[in-house]
Amino acid sequence: MEDKKGKIFLHIVLITGVVFTLIPFIWMFLTSVKTLGESIQVPPVIFPSEFKWSNYKDVMATMPFMKFYYNTIVYTVVRTIGQIIFCSMAAYAFARIEFPFRNTIFVLLLAVLMVPGQIFLLPQYLIIQKLGLLNTLSGLIIPGLFSSFGTFLMRQFFMTLPKELEEAAIIDGCNHFQIYYKIMLPLVKPGIVALIIITALASWNQLMWPLIVNTSTDKMTLSAGLAALSGQHGTDYPLAMAGAILGVLPMLIMFIIFQKKFIEGMASTGIK
Repeated sequence: MEDKKGKIFLHIVLITGVVFTLIPFIWMFLTSVKTLGESIQVPPVIFPSEFKWSNYKDVMATMPFMKFYYNTIVYTVVRTIGQIIFCSMAAYAFARIEFPFRNTIFVLLLAVLMVPGQIFLLPQYLIIQKLGLLNTLSGLIIPGLFSSFGTFLMRQFFMTLPKELEEAAIIDGCNHFQIYYKIMLPLVKPGIVALIIITALASWNQLMWPLIVNTSTDKMTLSAGLAALSGQHGTDYPLAMAGAILGVLPMLIMFIIFQKKFIEGMASTGIK
């Protein structure tokens, strides 16, 4: 009986947490289909008198949303692929290859995680400026092709694999790259999926760096475009919320599809 009461209480707590999590998204959607007057009315109007779906059409006409989508997809895909390649290779080296000062270098790599990312914005900007890559997608992508966190994440997976796999591969005449690519990499698929989702979400939602490195509308990502939309239509909340819905929808769909893989990958690393 006590176990049943405990489960009921646990479910009540979880359902309450879900409700509080969903409230901002529900409010964002309801605001996106209101009129401007309803969105700023006091006391607030929860449900619109009539769903104004034209807000979505208006926001698509106000700004080049398809161009924003294209830039964001290219930025997210290339950056994610780059982190999978470079982070997994570095992680394999730190986890499975003995070389001088390996642990010292890895500790220095982890130290980067303790530094706020805003500190790197100025040197990154200066480097991109010297390379002549301002207002380009390349300037957006290059600084994010490697990640200290991604290296740490993948290293945790490589550390769990038995050494006998490497020994057997070496006896068969494999070099380190063949061991990494043909044997080790297929065994850490949960970690790769977790890194894909983490990197894709961070890239899709990143605002600070796209705003700094690009001033051209043609090279803006969704997050930067939505920020400009909010500035241009500071009081038009339905239009801004419609843009936010369009911006968050692809990542929401991706997370729903891959949520089991994501949870499996994060649980396997011991990261909470």
